[in-house]
Amino acid sequence: MKKLFFVSVVLLSIISTVNAQEISNHAIGIRFGDNDGFGGEISYQRKLSEVNRLEVDLGYKNDKNFNAFKLTGVYQWIWKIDEGFNWYAGFGAGIGSWSYNDGFVSDKDDGLFINIDGNIGIEYNFEAPILISLDFRPEIGIIGDYGKDTDLDLALSIRYQFN
Repeated sequence: MKKLFFVSVVLLSIISTVNAQEISNHAIGIRFGDNDGFGGEISYQRKLSEVNRLEVDLGYKNDKNFNAFKLTGVYQWIWKIDEGFNWYAGFGAGIGSWSYNDGFVSDKDDGLFINIDGNIGIEYNFEAPILISLDFRPEIGIIGDYGKDTDLDLALSIRYQFN
């Protein structure tokens, strides 16, 4: 029942925003995903041309035994599907650092990591200055043990758009 309600609300929102605006020069918000243990990220998008943009995401994690940050940049191409709907794809890289503060010797390494990223997603640009998107970002570790394996990150993003 909850799924049916959610789908109904989304469809009603889509139908009521027939004249959605074009993507703004800037958008800032939150990207909610797994992000290899980081969780949510602060996300910023900058329009570079009518068909390209740069997305920069900052993730930070700090708890009793572990702290880390990750900065990711992705260059994206944007294709219009329908009024307000776009899909996009791109590539980029991430850099970060992590450390363990668990108080005992660990077989895990601390330090710097670098990864390469792909990105594909779909977004809807509401008439209000809100952009919502769902994307998939595979990340392949190049340097460092933290991002050593391939990470498959699925995320929902909500951003406020401005000029």
